[in-house]
Amino acid sequence: MSGWQPVRRTRAFEDVIAQIERRIADDGLTVGDRLPGERQLAEQLRVSRSSVREAMRVLETLGVVSSQVGRGPDAGACLISRPADALSDLLRLHLGLSNLSLAEVVDARLMIEKWSAAHAAAHGADLSALTAALERMDASTTAEEFVEHDTAFHVAIAEASGNRLTTAMMLSLRDSLRRYAVGAVERLGDTAGLMADHHRIHRAIVAGDAAGAAAAVEAHLLRAYPGISRSPRAEEEGPDGQHGRLDRVG
Repeated sequence: MSGWQPVRRTRAFEDVIAQIERRIADDGLTVGDRLPGERQLAEQLRVSRSSVREAMRVLETLGVVSSQVGRGPDAGACLISRPADALSDLLRLHLGLSNLSLAEVVDARLMIEKWSAAHAAAHGADLSALTAALERMDASTTAEEFVEHDTAFHVAIAEASGNRLTTAMMLSLRDSLRRYAVGAVERLGDTAGLMADHHRIHRAIVAGDAAGAAAAVEAHLLRAYPGISRSPRAEEEGPDGQHGRLDRVG
């Protein structure tokens, strides 16, 4: 007979996670709210305390809760918001295992950042964080310092778009490439070209030029990652045989 699906066996801690997810949705819980303590949850869900602990470890790794030991009103994990941390950890692992290629990460960043830059320019967002990051990049004296402020600059573009998920995704993409980026800056030595790109992006966003901001971001990323991005423009310019390497940064 066709149409039957295998029965999925779940472990107890997975059921605990599913119950917590349902209660968050049904009760309207939000960041800062506290879940019941370990013993109370175990009794209410009729599972072992070890299953509750395992569920909390998973949720803590995912950046959903912060577990802590306490009694009375201080008992129970607190709901937090760190989606970018979990995404960054996953991306780094999959990059390390070669489950994702650098080209895929760069292409995803290109799509997100072009949209973010255009949206930030079109909606007159607060650009103080973007300007501050640009000034700090100009004053950087080490590769680590440059990459730190470069990351802040590009994340600030996403933040200026007003979309929190886009911001989390952008932060995770930049964080996952941080190790490669520092080495690339050290090899590059002169960051004048990258800084010229950053100033061009900044001017376009400040001027409210959405199309110009998106174009400046694309030109910058194609300079920063030559031969890696698989965008139509990059393919028109021709590959340089370096698809598996990260030789620049931005």
